[in-house]
Amino acid sequence: MKAVICTQYGSPEVLQTKEVEKPKPKDNEVLIKIYATTAHIGDTRIRRADPFLVRFIFGLFKPKKNLILGLEISGVVESVGKDIKTFRKGDNVFALTGFGLGGYAEYCCLPEKVKEGTQQRKGLVALKPGNLTFEQAATIPAGGLTALKNLQKANIRKGDKILINGASGSLGTYAIQLAKYYGADVTAVCRAENFELVKSIGADKVIDYTKEDFIQKQVKYDIVYDAVMKLKASKSRKILKNKGVFLNNSRLPKIKEEDLLFLKNLIEKNNLKPIMDRTYSIEEIVEAHRYVDKGHKKGNVAVTIFDE
Repeated sequence: MKAVICTQYGSPEVLQTKEVEKPKPKDNEVLIKIYATTAHIGDTRIRRADPFLVRFIFGLFKPKKNLILGLEISGVVESVGKDIKTFRKGDNVFALTGFGLGGYAEYCCLPEKVKEGTQQRKGLVALKPGNLTFEQAATIPAGGLTALKNLQKANIRKGDKILINGASGSLGTYAIQLAKYYGADVTAVCRAENFELVKSIGADKVIDYTKEDFIQKQVKYDIVYDAVMKLKASKSRKILKNKGVFLNNSRLPKIKEEDLLFLKNLIEKNNLKPIMDRTYSIEEIVEAHRYVDKGHKKGNVAVTIFDE
């Protein structure tokens, strides 16, 4: 099968398409024909070895042999192992691939079930929301779950005031919608050109970070969520209430199967939707990474592997 291999750490050009062996599912695994994946910020950070800790996981001097990136996917179950009970051939699914990655390929294998609390490491598969395309569904498992686990960590509740820094990106657009679902008052920090977007998905107030320093404003928040990890916790204290919570995607609660099913339910009830910026073909993966590296994407960048 064809797969995009990360051959070195560095610029998008280190991604190269090669022929590799098609995986075979174990007794507890499903083989998924991947229709779509994403150019996720997590994939770009692994490619750049940023932070340096990436090297201790995926290879110190260069990536391990045939490292296939791709944190999240959607596709169709091609075949199942003999112990599989939840899925069957032909099911449309979406999945978090875990530390095994593997989304930048035509096929991958993932376990049907894993031990509670290990989903982020070993992967998580669920039936795809029926009202999304494969490209849309592929953007949910990493981005949507990260935003959800952040808000769960803060124990967000009705009436809370939350400021979301990086509100127009993947995590930010999910966080806005989830915060509104929980009944919070949302202040979105982004460029003025994205005000209309963030307001359309629920932002109550907006701040253009290129013109205003939101840290210097006199408003206090119950939660400050730095979705783009550019704000120091110590600095955020200036705008947090006494028992306020600062979030920045670190030390999150462990992902559970029920979390992905919760997002699926919200999507099917039209309480949550993925914001799509661009869609590339897998042959354009270098261009997709180059675009994400610029740091100004709106919502999500999907990558098509097989046409729906």
